[in-house]
Amino acid sequence: MRRVALKIAYIGSKFHGYQRQPKYRTVEGELLNAFFEAGVIEDTWKAHYSVAGRTDKGVHSTGNVISFITDEPIRLNYLNGLLPKDIKIIGEAKVPYGFKVRFPLSRTYTYIQPFNPFENNQLDFEKMEKAMEYFVGEHNFRNFSKRHEKNPNRKIIDMDMKVDENIMVFTVVGESFLWNMVRKMVTSLLLVGENKLEIKDIEKLLQPIELRETIRLQPAPANGLILSDMNYKNIKFKEHEYSKNKLIEELKKQFIINEQKKYADAKIIDILSGN
Repeated sequence: MRRVALKIAYIGSKFHGYQRQPKYRTVEGELLNAFFEAGVIEDTWKAHYSVAGRTDKGVHSTGNVISFITDEPIRLNYLNGLLPKDIKIIGEAKVPYGFKVRFPLSRTYTYIQPFNPFENNQLDFEKMEKAMEYFVGEHNFRNFSKRHEKNPNRKIIDMDMKVDENIMVFTVVGESFLWNMVRKMVTSLLLVGENKLEIKDIEKLLQPIELRETIRLQPAPANGLILSDMNYKNIKFKEHEYSKNKLIEELKKQFIINEQKKYADAKIIDILSGN
């Protein structure tokens, strides 16, 4: 018996989240179907199967990690052939028997926020960057979660924002995260940029005071969020380029379909506007 760790990438658009659910298509459901068929797992409890991140509906991943115990060889090409086109195992690592997949040194999330072409995108980026500095360090993030958490204290190691012609890219590195935390952090920064929140409001929201009824933060849309990396002590994944390329092929196909839909929507708006 040995423990294995596998890095999983998936396009979250057509999944009802990561965690297995009856009657819904989920990432975990597809993975376990492949593992059962290949015989690498017969029983999830006996295999001590676990996952690092249970992503929400619509959230993508390039770096989620699962781990389990097995006697069987891990043949990545075979397993990836059993998986649908929008999930691929892209890395494998040798890990000790007692490896705890749920406790990486850090997790990295990337959030993609496009500018609205139908509105005046006059955001105060300097103000947003100043507000972002308040997130770094250990704080009480209760006001940035959907749930009432037993322990809402979390440590953010780094946060960055890059502005391109059409998008903003937020990168957040932390030890762990609450449910909806990253997406609510993004929402709060956008509200600061729009002058609907002040920097002092971010400082106030990070205090151990319940403010969810007075300052309502809707989580930014899930389809902009990517669980992009996990960092473990002394664990190095061997990347599987073939499976990465297969997922890239599928992403390119979906990209063209989405572009067509975007431009068709824009043309419909033109026609209805009399242009």
